[in-house]
Amino acid sequence: MRESHVVVIGAGAGGLAAALDLAARGVAVTVCERAAAPGGKMRAVEVAGRAIDSGPTVLTMRWVLEQLFADAGLALEDYVQTRRLDVLARHHWQDGSVLDLFADREASAEAIGAFAGPAEARGYRAFIARAGRIFRTLEASFMQAERPSPLGLAWRAGLRGLPALARVAPFATLWSELGRHFKDARLRQLFGRYATYCGASPFAAPATLMLIAHAEQEGVWIVEGGMHRLARAFAEAAARRGAVFRYRAEVAAVLAETGRAHGVRLATGEEIEADAVIATADHAALRTGLFGPAAAAATAGSAPPRSLSAVTWSLAARASGFPLLRHNVFFSRDYPEEFETILGRRRLPDDPTVYLCAQDRGDPNDAEPEGTERLFCLVNAPADGDTRPPTASEIARCEERLFDRLRQAGLTLSERQAVVTGPEQFAALFPATGGALYGRALHGWSAAFRRPGARTRLPGLLLAGGSVHPGAGVPMAILSGRLAAAAAVEHLSRRSVSIRRFAPAAISGGISTA
Repeated sequence: MRESHVVVIGAGAGGLAAALDLAARGVAVTVCERAAAPGGKMRAVEVAGRAIDSGPTVLTMRWVLEQLFADAGLALEDYVQTRRLDVLARHHWQDGSVLDLFADREASAEAIGAFAGPAEARGYRAFIARAGRIFRTLEASFMQAERPSPLGLAWRAGLRGLPALARVAPFATLWSELGRHFKDARLRQLFGRYATYCGASPFAAPATLMLIAHAEQEGVWIVEGGMHRLARAFAEAAARRGAVFRYRAEVAAVLAETGRAHGVRLATGEEIEADAVIATADHAALRTGLFGPAAAAATAGSAPPRSLSAVTWSLAARASGFPLLRHNVFFSRDYPEEFETILGRRRLPDDPTVYLCAQDRGDPNDAEPEGTERLFCLVNAPADGDTRPPTASEIARCEERLFDRLRQAGLTLSERQAVVTGPEQFAALFPATGGALYGRALHGWSAAFRRPGARTRLPGLLLAGGSVHPGAGVPMAILSGRLAAAAAVEHLSRRSVSIRRFAPAAISGGISTA
C-alpha cells in the first residue's frame, strides 16, 4: 500500500490547520502558496521598517488553536506567546462619550450602568447570558459539524424541530434583537458592530451573531510578534510534523481524471501528483474557473452576495490626545445611513465608523509607546474592487474624513507614514472576490447554511478557508481546515493509501464529521 499525499492550496489559517492535522497523521503534505510567506489574510505590511498586522487583529477562541496543536502532539505556547487583555476595546461616540468593555463581565456591566443607567446594565447582563446560550448551542452542532442543515442543526443541538431554533434567534436580525436588550442607541451600535466581524450589516445579519459577544468575553488575546507571527508558528509546527511548504508556487489548475482530483498544475507548468487536494482560496476563485475547469465544475453555482470589503491604513505615526488602547472604535453618527451608503449606494461612507488597532499598546496600565507607533485603521467599504473600485480622489476624501473623525475625538496622528489598501488591492490579493474579505454576505437566516462545506462534487477536492463553512475569522478558518483534513482522511481511506499514524494525534480534535 503506497503512502498518501495531499496538496494544500494556500497557507492561510485554514490551509495551515489542514496541513498540520494531516502531517500529524503521517500524510505526506505539500502546501503550495503563491505568496512569499504563510498567512493569507493574516498579512503584515511594512511601514517605516516595521511590520504592521494588516488583516485580522483580534484573536478569540484560543482553545481552537490549543486543540489543534495538542492533537498534533505539540504545545501552542512552545511556538507563540499570547496574552489576554483586561480591556476588550475602547469605544468613542461623537457626543464625546467613551465606554470600555472588559474581560470581566461584571466590570462591563458596571461600566455600562455608569454610562447609560442601571436598566441598560441589566439589559447587558441578559444579553451576555443569551449570547452564551447561543454560543453553547452552536459550538458543536454548527461550528464543528461538517455542513449542518437547519433541521440537522435542530437535532444535533438537542432541540425538537425547527420552531425550537428560535432559541438561537436565526430568523431575527441582529439589530432588532439588540433592541430587546438595549434602549440606548449607542449600545445597539456597539454590539451591532459584531456583524462586521463577518463582513455583514447589523440590519440584515441574523441575531445568532450575538454569540460573538460571548467569544470575546471568553478572552481577547494579543499575539506576541503579531498575528502574522501566528501564521509562521502554524507553518513551523506543520513542517516539524513533516509538511513541505513551497512559497511563490502559484497553482493554476486542479487536475482531475477518472472522476477524481489527482493533483495540481503550477503556473510554471510543473504538475504535482496527489491523492487529494485541499483548496483554501476563496470559493469564488474556484467557481469562476481560476483553478481550471475541473474545480469550476465541482463548485459551480450562482454567485452569492458578497460580504464587506474595506479601506485600510497601515500606519507609523506619533499619537497624542486620545488615550488609545489596543482596540479602539470611533463610531459614526448615523449607523443606518452608514450601511445604506456602503451597501445601498455602493460607495464609501461620508461619516465612517473607524476601527483603530494600536499594535504597540495593550491595557490601560501598560506603558505607552514613545515616539512613532504602529497603527492599523479600517473603514468598511463595498466589495466592488473588480467592477467599480473607489477612485483615488474618493479614497483621499475618505482618508480626510477618517482623520477628521479621529481629531474630533481628540486624537492627533502626526509624522504619519502609511500604506493604504482598498477594495481594488484586496481584489488583486484575493482573486474573484471583488475585495470581499469574508466570503458571502451573512444576510438572512439561511445564509450560514448556504456556505459551501468541505466536500465538492469532485471526489478528492476539498475546501477550507473563511469563505466556506463555518465562516470567516481565524478560529473559524482553522475549524474549516480541520473539517477538510478529516474529509481528506476519509477519502484516503477509501482510496486504500496508507496513513502512518502519529500516536499523540487525533485529528477529530472534537470535530464532528457526522
